[in-house]
Amino acid sequence: MESAILFINRQKQVKKSRVISFYQLILLTLALLIPEISFAQETATANQLDLKDHFVGYFAVAVTVIAYILAMTEDLHQLSKAKPMVLGSALIWFAIFIYYSSEHGTAKNVAAVFQSNLTAYAELFLFITVSMTFLNSMTERGIFDALRIVLANKQYSYRQLFWITGVLAFLLSLVISSLTVGLLMGYIILQIGKGQPKFVGLAGLSAVIAANAGGTMSPLGGISTFFVWQQNMLHFTDFFILTIPCIVNFFVPAAIMHFAVTKEKPSFSKEIPILKRGSKRIIFIFILTFSITILSNVFLDMPAIAGMIFGLALLQFFAYYLTKSEHKSEKISHFLTDYEKQDYIESQKGFDVFKCIAGVDWDTLLFFYGAMMIVGALSFLGYLDAMAHYLFTQISPTVANVLIGLSSACIDNGTLMFAVLNMHPPFPMGQWLLLTLTLGVGGSLLAIGSAPALHVLGLMKGNMEEGEGYTFTLHLRWMPAILLGFIASIFTLYIINGGHF
Repeated sequence: MESAILFINRQKQVKKSRVISFYQLILLTLALLIPEISFAQETATANQLDLKDHFVGYFAVAVTVIAYILAMTEDLHQLSKAKPMVLGSALIWFAIFIYYSSEHGTAKNVAAVFQSNLTAYAELFLFITVSMTFLNSMTERGIFDALRIVLANKQYSYRQLFWITGVLAFLLSLVISSLTVGLLMGYIILQIGKGQPKFVGLAGLSAVIAANAGGTMSPLGGISTFFVWQQNMLHFTDFFILTIPCIVNFFVPAAIMHFAVTKEKPSFSKEIPILKRGSKRIIFIFILTFSITILSNVFLDMPAIAGMIFGLALLQFFAYYLTKSEHKSEKISHFLTDYEKQDYIESQKGFDVFKCIAGVDWDTLLFFYGAMMIVGALSFLGYLDAMAHYLFTQISPTVANVLIGLSSACIDNGTLMFAVLNMHPPFPMGQWLLLTLTLGVGGSLLAIGSAPALHVLGLMKGNMEEGEGYTFTLHLRWMPAILLGFIASIFTLYIINGGHF
């Protein structure tokens, strides 16, 4: 690991990216910014008009606010968050195209901006799809179920399990999307915490905080960090500076919650973990994929998605091999008992990788499409430039970045990061580190502030009695401890950065 870091540190200086900046929507309620997602494009030509004070601009803002409110209140009306965002983005872009076509006879420059945002979304789409496909493949091979059984068989106390699940969530979120880690750890916590709703609630909350903190110190663990890395605002090794602040952010509230977790030991019936054929090799392909992704980006300046697609190709060929070689393992299955034979045959079968691809979270992917295209439109109309002028010239960038981080308690952190990227602030590295930290861990302040929390909330809702386990109220009750961790992490970064940002 140390040699890999030394290799990366010898990489040439970060080049300025002129590719994509990102998305954000702005909802001003009592002067509070509420952004959405998008890539800022540099393809806007001299023909671009400032339509902030035009009907088209007002219409875009109104549609954005309505779509965002519907998306964020998904649990109330049971309408998936993707639907209003995709419809809203279509309505806004139609309005822009119609205006330019009717008033100026052509909308070619609008089409160029639209295509720029669409290209940017395609990379995000493929990156998340490949990541989730690997996760679904490992789940199908029984890797995470075996992890649950191992934890149960070790007869750890609830306090020990509280820390183990939290640390696992932190470590896994370094290489797996934090929203996926939240769902995975929520499942494991539910299984090992049966009959202990208080443990389930506290361990679930700790896992959410850990997933957000771990994902913040890795460009592979969160959408916001991925795009900061992709746009070369921070080099891959720059994220290592956030290691200690992120650990502090997780440790402070976990240490406080520790005393509220029971010391009892759960009683489980012993189970034998069964890993399906090829499970370890899939883990190896997963690690190889992310290694190639990082190294090819660092040394060859290849987009991150190139390495991810290469890994997906390897996974597809390996799944083909497992399927075609099933008959080899069935030849020796007659040595087992009938019961063992059935389990053995099932564990030796191959799998269809396209079923794993179909199992990705399409609602989240389509939500990001709508959000990116909406904020791309708002940037084109001139709103984000106006907001950037206020945030980063009228007030201190440090104050602005902390406030933006706090606002991620009720708005997705990826959403906010892409908004800032779309504003093109002239930040030094210290401010980019501060923004990355505050946005990444700020989402832990409330249950509606991050994808891991929303996933765990949904999981608990279907598997626990009303008012038990991890709930919005429980999260709110522990918010002061989480805020203390938020402040401590900023102070830690301040010290590490030499007393300045």
